[in-house]
Amino acid sequence: MKRKDFIKNSALASSVFFVPSFVRAFEDVALSNYGFKKLVIVQLSGGNDGLNTIIPYRNDIYYNKRLSLSISKNKVLDINGELGFHESLEPLRRLYDKGYVSILNNVGYPNPNRSHFRSLDIWQTASDSNQYYTNGWIGRYLDNYGSKAHNAIELNESLSLAMKGKTMNAIATKNPSLFYKASNDPFFNSVLDHYNDKHLSEHNLGYLYKTMISAKTSAKYIYEKNKISNSNSEYPNNDFGNQLKTTARFINSRLDTQVYYTSLGGFDTHANQPFKQKRLLENYAQGIEAFVDDLKRNNTFGDTLILTFSEFGRRVQQNAGNGTDHGTANNVFIIGNNLKTSGIYNELASLTDLDENGDLKYSIDFRCIYATILKNWLEVDDRKVLNKKFERLDFI
Repeated sequence: MKRKDFIKNSALASSVFFVPSFVRAFEDVALSNYGFKKLVIVQLSGGNDGLNTIIPYRNDIYYNKRLSLSISKNKVLDINGELGFHESLEPLRRLYDKGYVSILNNVGYPNPNRSHFRSLDIWQTASDSNQYYTNGWIGRYLDNYGSKAHNAIELNESLSLAMKGKTMNAIATKNPSLFYKASNDPFFNSVLDHYNDKHLSEHNLGYLYKTMISAKTSAKYIYEKNKISNSNSEYPNNDFGNQLKTTARFINSRLDTQVYYTSLGGFDTHANQPFKQKRLLENYAQGIEAFVDDLKRNNTFGDTLILTFSEFGRRVQQNAGNGTDHGTANNVFIIGNNLKTSGIYNELASLTDLDENGDLKYSIDFRCIYATILKNWLEVDDRKVLNKKFERLDFI
């Protein structure tokens, strides 16, 4: 098969190399210090308004800054007499009351960027605000400690930057059956018949063939290992609920996957925020509670840690559209059964001592959270993954 014909006819010519989202990984990477604990990442895309999520309902400044946007005191779900959950987070509140939730306030990074794309890149790559990485923090985890592409899975049709490494990428798939079916497409198999052609090398098609072989192996493994067919937990009937349901099936089937990446979008609430955020937080909390319940029923919750983040928070002052504009520091949720510090991890930042743009000042660098998870949970060298040393925290 000629190179130009292969590229012309193959879906490998796309940015993800092969439909549905087969991505690069090499099977001869050494398996080193690979644990059995699972990390599930939840990305709240768009910049969730942290102040209307964990609410300082005893603070008059909050109500003065948000005359029509603030959450009434009688609707707030109290946590500690000062802070409370948004009313839609009742399912999360139940998990909190069981000691499964740690809330980290004022999470951000130096010299913050308020662009969705750039700030998300920073969070996904764990770079400084003036650094530009082409690989993500989970991708670098795979580079150093991965064995196969399915050691990290994104529940999506395409792969986030967080999951891309220098020598190894995760895989992205929403449906293991379709993933497996696509890997057995006749054209796919006919292409692999040419793998040993002498003209192939890493500089032409050799790399793509290795990519396809690795993807095919992962597709077969996931399909055959994914044995849990039904769940007694009632998930929300939406995309986020389906992502978590599939993730639970993978975990409960004991896949040798360490990291799962999920996302819930729509949090860019510049206008008419109250209804939009209420619905989204409801979807999030209901999904997470069902997910935890599913894992507990299958005795896998104890080995699972859930990290929820958003690329930035929102301004303290509401805008004219009954919404909020891009901000900086935000809250992060850590959910698990083995937390050292559950509850409110640290105090909310001052609502009067703001930065020059009217935003909360950060007190926790998000990379300290990553470092803690890498070292204390996944039990690997966090400095090797993050490219520098960060302070570790005490939530796990």
